[in-house]
Amino acid sequence: MTTAAPGDPGVAFLAEVRGVGHALRDAPTQAFIETMRARYPTEREFDALLTRKLRQRLLPRRKETTLADFAQCLDRFLRDHVQGAFEVSDLRWMTGGGSKIQLTFVLDWQDPQLAARTQTKLVIRMEPQESLSATSRTREMQLLTALGDTLSLPRVYWVDTDGRWFPEPSLIYSFASGVTKPRAVEGRVGGVGSKFGPRLEGLLAPQFIEHLAKIHTFDIRGKDFSAFDVPRVGTTDTALWQLNRARRIWEEDRGEEMPLMEVAAHWLERNLPVLDTVSVLHGDYRAGNFLFDEDSGRITAWLDWERGYLGDRHRDLAWITLPLFGNYAEDGKTLMVSGLVPLDEFYEKYQKVSGLMIDPQRLRYYRVLNGYQLIASSLGTAYRVARLGRSHQDVLLTWIEGVVYQLASDLQAILTEVR
Repeated sequence: MTTAAPGDPGVAFLAEVRGVGHALRDAPTQAFIETMRARYPTEREFDALLTRKLRQRLLPRRKETTLADFAQCLDRFLRDHVQGAFEVSDLRWMTGGGSKIQLTFVLDWQDPQLAARTQTKLVIRMEPQESLSATSRTREMQLLTALGDTLSLPRVYWVDTDGRWFPEPSLIYSFASGVTKPRAVEGRVGGVGSKFGPRLEGLLAPQFIEHLAKIHTFDIRGKDFSAFDVPRVGTTDTALWQLNRARRIWEEDRGEEMPLMEVAAHWLERNLPVLDTVSVLHGDYRAGNFLFDEDSGRITAWLDWERGYLGDRHRDLAWITLPLFGNYAEDGKTLMVSGLVPLDEFYEKYQKVSGLMIDPQRLRYYRVLNGYQLIASSLGTAYRVARLGRSHQDVLLTWIEGVVYQLASDLQAILTEVR
């Protein structure tokens, strides 16, 4: 249990934290960091990431990293990782995304896997000084590598785990072609309120469901998942780890009190579900995170694996079916999951293709947890990072805060149903 008992010295400390507010969260002490770690134990990699985040918060705000700076970092990295002569060209920024810095470049080199000189278009994916979502490039690399023969995924070339060559931890993988939304759709963020039209719905929806089933039924045996903790079937391990991670983020980053979050956290703690099957989770599976060829309607790549972990498939399912990521059909009542398939049809076909059943109670639990996490990220992390000016996306992060009250309304409605 993570709730402090009477007489627990943590009670007084948390009261002090709430009283101090911004000062301690802007410049966390070692005592604060260790109390958060002890009170909200989670997976090893997440613990390391969140601990690093708070320690990094004590460092001065880093000056803007220019394209010329990146060129120097990339040159040093490639000199240490590429055999023989190489040449970099067309280094440029990539747009999109709210949590990572991304660039693309062309590398002229001798690719050892091809045994021939070639030009390879690559992507650098790097953390900002502080991210909306503190995630692991190592875990992202392991997921992309493990599932590379199962799905269309970018090929991983290198990972800078600790930011030795680049300003922050970075991943370098192949550039994937495709679009995230139909070219005719303008003025809408990819993945939010997605609309594809009848032709693309018919082509993309079966792939969307089939690929999810392949992820959730993937056999991890014999694959490198060393950066992951594997929860035990028949226990509440995975639910507790994910709850504690979200609670820790909220307590470390939030800028104000919200009684609804206390109610939700205590409900989640009292109702931890038991795991029946260990699944690979994408963590952010939805429209906007896959690329497709608009002419053929073929999904060409799945991206943004940074939130992936091993756990309960219902967490993914609850996330995928959030109204935020879809839209409603012309009747105004039928939710189109990621703008592709009616909700009931999605559930039915997922169960048929995957062979995995959907438990309504566990699905409801993870809806509450997802609502809690979204508020923690938007009213907590997005606020704190923008306040401290630690990201390249401060304007976007401030905009994200605006969705909090709809999220809070949705969370309150769910809690009213389950109390």
